[in-house]
Amino acid sequence: MTPRVEFVAASPRWRAAVPARSLARETIAVAASESGVALAPGAELCIHLSDDERVRALNARWRGLDQPTNVLSFPAVAPAEIAEARLLGDVVLAFETLAREAAEDGKPLADHYRHLVAHGFLHLIGFDHDNDADAERMEAIETRILARLGVADPYRADEAADARP
Repeated sequence: MTPRVEFVAASPRWRAAVPARSLARETIAVAASESGVALAPGAELCIHLSDDERVRALNARWRGLDQPTNVLSFPAVAPAEIAEARLLGDVVLAFETLAREAAEDGKPLADHYRHLVAHGFLHLIGFDHDNDADAERMEAIETRILARLGVADPYRADEAADARP
């Protein structure tokens, strides 16, 4: 089941940089398929195409970190409730941080964006990287998602400066 994706465009920089909506919808469809997680018919999520200022404020409020980050996920339900949930939650992306990281790592902005959309979505549906085993599992799924989209493995040392999310 592919969830419906809604968008909030808080930063106009996204419009000129990448076809954010179509890339996100395609990425979410592949991520939903690769995750193995059953989703309710009509499930939906919202992607916020935001900026560093807004993400910094959210990060300070919800994580106690007064700095921007590339992606934040706000799940609407506990993992045990995903299969029945109509609303999965929100993924918020910071344009400036995402663009800077892509440039520093020498990767296309669209590829880094796809990675962070997949990463954020996986958090909404119960995946995490709080310990080594969970991190390896999540990274393996992300790698499969990105491979299906033609994006290089962001966790390979020769293809990425570091694994940011």
